[in-house]
Amino acid sequence: DGAAEDEIVRSITSFALYGFPESHAASFALLVYASAYLKAHYPAAFYTALLNNQPMGFYHPATLVKDAQRRGVRFEGIDVQRSNWDCSVAADGTIRLGLRYVSGLREEIGRSIESASTAVRVPALVCPKCGCDDPSMLERVEDVTGQRRFCSTCAHDWALMSQPRSARRFHALDDLIDRTGVRRDELVTLAEIGALNAFGYDRRTALWQIEEASRKSGELFTLKETEERRQESEEKPKGPLPSMTPVERVVADYAGTGLTIGPHPMSFRRSELAMRGVLRSIDLPRGRHGRRVRVAGAVITRQRPGTAKGFVFLTLEDETGVANIIVRPQVFAAQKMTILEHPFLLVEGRLQIQDGVMSVQAERCQGLWDAGLDVDSHDFR
Repeated sequence: DGAAEDEIVRSITSFALYGFPESHAASFALLVYASAYLKAHYPAAFYTALLNNQPMGFYHPATLVKDAQRRGVRFEGIDVQRSNWDCSVAADGTIRLGLRYVSGLREEIGRSIESASTAVRVPALVCPKCGCDDPSMLERVEDVTGQRRFCSTCAHDWALMSQPRSARRFHALDDLIDRTGVRRDELVTLAEIGALNAFGYDRRTALWQIEEASRKSGELFTLKETEERRQESEEKPKGPLPSMTPVERVVADYAGTGLTIGPHPMSFRRSELAMRGVLRSIDLPRGRHGRRVRVAGAVITRQRPGTAKGFVFLTLEDETGVANIIVRPQVFAAQKMTILEHPFLLVEGRLQIQDGVMSVQAERCQGLWDAGLDVDSHDFR
């Protein structure tokens, strides 16, 4: 009857208020325990697994890399001679970034590069530009390192690789193109992020070289084609192209992979920020509750939970860690466009320390410089 029916509904409703959160918490606790153990004792494997299973989780891969580096994990960049499709862990615990992080690189091409590791016999010494392996044509260049060579065939000057020749997949840039079918646009991205440096180039020189190497040709050049290429080579600047600056390399990393293993973007402006009284996130624990502070960083999360009564929560990342920002509804309403549109923010507010948890209650937010970086953030999910 109605009374019994109402009692059953009340019982089900009452259980629903705590039953799901209770079971959810128990399941999550097991995952957190296992993850925390792996992060503490096997950090390289832990971060590699996260990077190989994106998209997932709360933080973008760029944040995971910086968190790992702050915990002492070392990274090696993407290299067509060494990187597999997935990120991998070397015997010394170093994480080698995988080709999966090259923006626009097709998976079949990335896996083709990986599978080429044992497909070719590499001569003891070859020119990375033209592939010449005649010892009489490869001269030693006298310098302090003793590691430079000059090719008399194509007039290329390069430094010997530190990696063993037996570990190389491709003996020259042309070999990479011929055996994998990589497109020119994919080569451009690989060059910009330094993935072609193993051929003896820096990033800008690699960009120059792919313009010639990516041209279509038949099995043999005609005499006319050979003469045209010789003349073009003679017309090229003899001096080295200027290398990318550290800032330019970081910008190229973010554009080509969405992350960097180089300096954090905030580190390039730290002196300027320090003059303006901006604290690093690592400095906040030394502050006192209620003190007015300034912090700045890349916005890596923006959250507005339905139960937070209009409060917005931001996470700013700098070169030392992260800072939690609390934005009251009225502050968010007044500065909404700044908070939502700027990838880098400077926040001024009051430091809050409660039960060992530090946050800054924002009073004013302003966008920082346009660094030319496309920094991804986890927003309102």
